[in-house]
Amino acid sequence: MIDNAYILDNGAYSAKVGLSCHEEPKIIPNCIMKAKSERQRPFIGNQIEDCRDASGLFYILPFTKGYLVNWDVQKTVWDYILSNDCCPSNFSESPVIITEPYFNFNPIKEAMSEIFFEEYECQSFLRVNAGDLSVYHYNHDNPGTLCVLLVETGYSFTHIVPYIQGKKIRNKIRRIDVGGKILTNHIKEIISYRQLHVMDETYVMNQVKEDCCFVSEDFSRDVEIARKKYPENTIVRDYALPDYTTIRRGYIRPLDSKEECNQQTIRLNIERFSVPEVLFHPSDLGINQMGIPEAIVRVIKSCPEETQPHLFNNILITGGCAAFPGFKTRVYNDVRSMAPYNCKVRVTVPDNPVTYAWHGGVLFSKDPKFYNYAVTKEEYEKEGHAVIFERFDEANLNFA
Repeated sequence: MIDNAYILDNGAYSAKVGLSCHEEPKIIPNCIMKAKSERQRPFIGNQIEDCRDASGLFYILPFTKGYLVNWDVQKTVWDYILSNDCCPSNFSESPVIITEPYFNFNPIKEAMSEIFFEEYECQSFLRVNAGDLSVYHYNHDNPGTLCVLLVETGYSFTHIVPYIQGKKIRNKIRRIDVGGKILTNHIKEIISYRQLHVMDETYVMNQVKEDCCFVSEDFSRDVEIARKKYPENTIVRDYALPDYTTIRRGYIRPLDSKEECNQQTIRLNIERFSVPEVLFHPSDLGINQMGIPEAIVRVIKSCPEETQPHLFNNILITGGCAAFPGFKTRVYNDVRSMAPYNCKVRVTVPDNPVTYAWHGGVLFSKDPKFYNYAVTKEEYEKEGHAVIFERFDEANLNFA
C-alpha cells in the first residue's frame, strides 16, 4: 500500500498536482505569463495571483495542438510546481504518476522519463493517459462495469474513447479538434467585433466564458428568447470587467441593478450559448467534423455489437468543458435521439470534471496493481527506455 504517491495530471491548460494523502489537488496554470504592467517579471503557474494587473497577458505555453513541444517552458513550470512554494515532494520516497495525452509521440515519452528519473531523481515512475485514470475512478465507483465510453473534452481536443473490460480500444478512438481554447478564442472574436476590443484579453475572456456560458438544451427556443427585450429576455446579462484595483475577477451584474457600477461592462446575450454550441456543431467555425453526440454514437456503433448496450449505459464525460451548465442534459438528449430504442442511455458528469482523473490517480496509487506498472529507477538504469515502453505500453495497461 502506497500512502503518499505524487500525482501530476499534466494538462495542456492546467496541471492538477498533489500527494495522494491530500483531499484535493492544487490546480496550477500550465504556462508562463507576462503582463504589460510588470514586463520584467514572468509569472509561472499560479504566481499570476501576485500580478497587480492581469489585463493584456501574454501566454507562453508548453503545449501546442495538444502535445508537449516547448520543453523549456514545461521544465520551468515543473520546477515551480515541485518547489517549496507550490507542492514539494520527496521523490526518494514518493512514486510519481504523470499523465500524458492520447497517441503521445515516442520522443516526448522518452524526454518525460529522462527528466523525472535523471533530473528529479524519482525512484518510481508511471506515465499514463488521464483518461485511463478517469475510467479507473469510474470503475471503482461502479464495480462490475464491463464497458465505459470516455468523453474527455479538454483544452485543445475532445477525445471519445471506448474502454472494454478496462482496456481502451485504440483503433476506435475519435478526436474532435474542439476544446476550451477554441471556445475562448471564439468569444474573444465575437465581443471584439460587437462591443469592445478584447483580442489581447485571453485571461479575462476565459473567465467570462467560465462565468457566463451554458449549453442550450433547445437552441431554437433560446434564440427566440435572445431576440426579445429585457425582461422577457431571460438570457441577456451584463458582465462587469475587473479593474484590478477594487475587483480582480469580473462578475455577472443584473440588468435591473440600481447600484452604481464603476467597472466597464460588456453585454452578453446569444453569445452565452452559441459559443459552447461549437462543441456540438464544429462546422459553425468551419471545422469539418462531427459534434460530440454524433461522435459518441459513431464510436459506440463501431464497437462489437455485444458491447454497445454497456457503452451507451456508461458514458463518462470529463474535462473543463464538461463544467458548462446544461452540458450533461444536452449530450443525453442528443445521444438518446440517435441511440437504438432498446438501449438504455446514461451520461455521467462528475461533480468536478477537471480533477476527476487526479482522484483516479489517488485511487490507483493505493491499488496493489500499481506495482505491476510502475518502473523503478533501478530498472530504468539497467534496461533504459525499453522497460518503460514495455511496462507503460498502452495496450498492456488494464484499468478494470
